[in-house]
Amino acid sequence: MNRRLFVLLVILMSLSLIGIIFVQGYWIKKSVEDKEEQFSNSVSDVLDKVADNITRRERNDYFDRYVNIKDSVGDLKSSHFKNFFFVDQDISSDEIHYYSHGILEEEYNIASTFFDNGTGDDTTTIKNYTSRRLKATFKEDMGLDGHQSRFTPIEKIEKIGGLTSMEISAFEDMFGEFAKRVPIHNRVSKQEIELLLERELNNRNINTDYEYGIASKGLPTSVKSRKFSFRNPSPYKTLIFKDSEGNSNYALLINFPKKKRFLIRSILGMAALSLLFTLVIIVAYSSAIYQLIRQKQISEIKSDFINNMTHEFKTPIATINLAVEAIKNPQVIDDKEKVMRYLQMIRDENKRMHAQVENVLRISKLEKNQLDISKDRVDVHDIIQDAIAHVELIVADRGGYIETHLKANRTEVLANEMHFTNVIVNILDNAIKYSPMAPKIDIYTEVVKSNIVIQVKDQGAGMSKAVLKKVFEKFYREHTGDIHNVKGHGLGLAYVKRIIEDHQGEVYAESEKDKGSSFYIKLPLI
Repeated sequence: MNRRLFVLLVILMSLSLIGIIFVQGYWIKKSVEDKEEQFSNSVSDVLDKVADNITRRERNDYFDRYVNIKDSVGDLKSSHFKNFFFVDQDISSDEIHYYSHGILEEEYNIASTFFDNGTGDDTTTIKNYTSRRLKATFKEDMGLDGHQSRFTPIEKIEKIGGLTSMEISAFEDMFGEFAKRVPIHNRVSKQEIELLLERELNNRNINTDYEYGIASKGLPTSVKSRKFSFRNPSPYKTLIFKDSEGNSNYALLINFPKKKRFLIRSILGMAALSLLFTLVIIVAYSSAIYQLIRQKQISEIKSDFINNMTHEFKTPIATINLAVEAIKNPQVIDDKEKVMRYLQMIRDENKRMHAQVENVLRISKLEKNQLDISKDRVDVHDIIQDAIAHVELIVADRGGYIETHLKANRTEVLANEMHFTNVIVNILDNAIKYSPMAPKIDIYTEVVKSNIVIQVKDQGAGMSKAVLKKVFEKFYREHTGDIHNVKGHGLGLAYVKRIIEDHQGEVYAESEKDKGSSFYIKLPLI
């Protein structure tokens, strides 16, 4: 994939993901704000309803007590203190319409303790006001002389009943003025407030803890819940026991200690789904980015592998071609010694190419679990000596050495002799290739609990931590400038890892740049 296209794709996907996360965060924040506004409106309605119910209950109490006392008092004094009348004459029918509306004042001598003001003054007079309505129609009859007349009543309707809403308001205001003198704890109880609050809050599905209190002109009163604190200003309050002008000295306050938790819980379902889908998108995005990066790496590794394999096949093929051309030369074809030497060169180069192909096929079969690995009892020290024999001429040719420190007193394991030998050869070959100077290799063995540990230590170029993490990956090779300055195709150590794991063993490496590397193989003893 083109590098610029890859970077552009990653940027676009990242911006899209950031946009989705931002939108989800904004939606959750907006949902909480909307829920908080709805919550505030509902609580305000609850407080108003509770305050109205308490006020109405107090007024009804006074009316009930007043009616009971009125019924038990004797004669009363009555007088009209307000009377309205209206007269209208219909000329066509000689009818006169009369309408009057008066308020009858009824006085009762009722003690002032009715209002619980505690003054001890018993001279208060309670008055009742009754509405009296009269409607009459008269017809005017003329005398024989045409001058005298008399009024004959045709219809008369009289109603005595309750007051109008305006008159009732005036009546209630009178009781209200007396009630102001009563202490707040005698006007309303904690039980009443809690009962009303519980009912109204439940009706609005507000199921969370609350604390309440009544303040008088901003000062605390004894009417409050156990944990309510007047020091913390409450955002929710309403006036209670309002007068006819809508004023009051008392305010009902309420707090919700767990409001935030309640609001979040109310949108938790949708928020959880939103976060879940966002998480799915993030995982999908991360996986896509990982796959893109991985594909890019694989593409580079494959290109590197093809280049290396091409290079490693190119040299043997060129050598074989030169040897064939040389044999065809008339001056050489009669020289048996030269012909045999060129034929040996062709055979060796052919073996070399065959070994490369076998390595690739072997790894492919391992990954597909098609490689048949039979295991027998073998001696680890014998395997090590056999592997050394495969590479000691190359080491000697470069002026290096391989020294053994075989101190394990138990050495038998269950392994495949051919594959296990190849494992040691591959590790030794790796140490030789990555030793810029003469290869200096030490091999150690020791028994750790029920395992034998083989250490192959070199003094070569070493590896960085980044390379060390990938050294056992298929096709991976460390770049050291010229891609072909160290021959190989990144399959040797991958093969080592797969074989050792198939033997229920473990392989790992330790290395430091420019200070050499150590490879460890741990296998269970039998």
